[in-house]
Amino acid sequence: MENEKKLGTLRLTMFGIGLILASGAFAIPGDFAASGAYPLASLLGWAVAGIGMFSLCMCYLRLGIARPDLTSGLYTYAREGFGPFIGFSSAWGYWISALLAQITFLNMLFGTLGQIFPVFGNGANLVSVIVQSVIIWVLAILILKGVNQAVSINAVVVAAKLMPVMALLVAIVFARAFDPEIFMQNFTGEGSGMSLFEQVKSTTFITVWIFIGVEGAVVISARAKTTKIAGRAAAISFLCMLAIYMMISILSMGVMPTEELAQLATPSVAGVLEAVVGPWGATLVNVAVIVSICGALFTYTILCVESAASPAMEGCFPKFFTKQNKHGAPINSTIVSTAVIQIFMIIIVFNEATYQVCYSLSTSMIMIPYFVSALYAFKSCCKGELTGIYDNAGGKITTWIFAIIASVYGFWMLYSTGGAAILTCSVLYGPGILLYLYNQKERGEKLFPGKTDLISAIVMAAAFVISIVLMANGTVSMF
Repeated sequence: MENEKKLGTLRLTMFGIGLILASGAFAIPGDFAASGAYPLASLLGWAVAGIGMFSLCMCYLRLGIARPDLTSGLYTYAREGFGPFIGFSSAWGYWISALLAQITFLNMLFGTLGQIFPVFGNGANLVSVIVQSVIIWVLAILILKGVNQAVSINAVVVAAKLMPVMALLVAIVFARAFDPEIFMQNFTGEGSGMSLFEQVKSTTFITVWIFIGVEGAVVISARAKTTKIAGRAAAISFLCMLAIYMMISILSMGVMPTEELAQLATPSVAGVLEAVVGPWGATLVNVAVIVSICGALFTYTILCVESAASPAMEGCFPKFFTKQNKHGAPINSTIVSTAVIQIFMIIIVFNEATYQVCYSLSTSMIMIPYFVSALYAFKSCCKGELTGIYDNAGGKITTWIFAIIASVYGFWMLYSTGGAAILTCSVLYGPGILLYLYNQKERGEKLFPGKTDLISAIVMAAAFVISIVLMANGTVSMF
């Protein structure tokens, strides 16, 4: 592994941007409006997400400095802070979230292609599934050529993705399509039936989804020159994308009223730009969506593979996932991850799940790893490990502030998700218990070393059973 630690700030930053910049960027205006968020709530939602996610990134940066021994991502923080079962569950949830994100990207990609090539329909027909299957296996073959080489190729892909996005923003600005009167029209959403608090809360799912991947540089930090560089790359990639996302959102709210934005088809930015420059604007966006998602599919394939291989190398997943080919790529992790994506693809397509449903599932799964890693940063502050890297009071105080805000934001994410969504994602978390038990037995370790591990496993198993019962009687639905 030592000779693979070659990734610097630039390539890791581009990797992070490649993960973040995907389908969500082109659905922001419509998704915000459809959630019931009017301009004031949208601005507040961005403030909450910006402060919360930035604090989380800064926690990762400082954890990388304080604990350079904890490589391979968020699960190492969960395991170190709260025991092997919670560490495993964090790794499992993150892996499943990444796999579901791939399905989400494919859903939007072929829905967009369907507008150009009718044979793909809405992106959920048999032809689409066949082509999607070919794509994910071709990507798997590319990854098997070597992960570090794949990250390098990703830098070129990101550049290609950013250009059309910036073109969209420039077009709106130079066309002078932003109208302050439209932006201020029903600024607070009065009469919408939702309070300002409820509107802000409704934006949480969307903002978490579009920022998923911000920790990507941390997940592959074992391949970075240092963990400090990985944390820095995560912070830089987040700030870049926050600026772009906010511009897309705010400019769109000045082009069309909230009610009209809510009626736009996905990708909604196509409808906004069409209103600004005409039909060719929608075509430009559709092309941009295709380029962006194709790049994201490539980058997320790396993340999916590393999300299973890295925990296995640390003993959190079975040793089966650690096997590498002659290029140093984790072959079993690649094959299993792609096979699971294939299974998810078939299930979701036959249930006619929408783009919004797919990203909701992916987002629900990743919220727990985010929350637990934030709590670990807070715990490290309490023990003096995280604040101990600074000799000055200013560094110690800001570290405390970031840890507290990140923890509160983690709780806010789970609160905003709601009980039904948490129960739904427990159906996906539950099967992981079996893999955890197998791994502990394989390693010859006690199944539940501490009370926290046992209690957490019981709670998760109970939630899984309750969810299955509620789904069986139609009380809740995954799709």
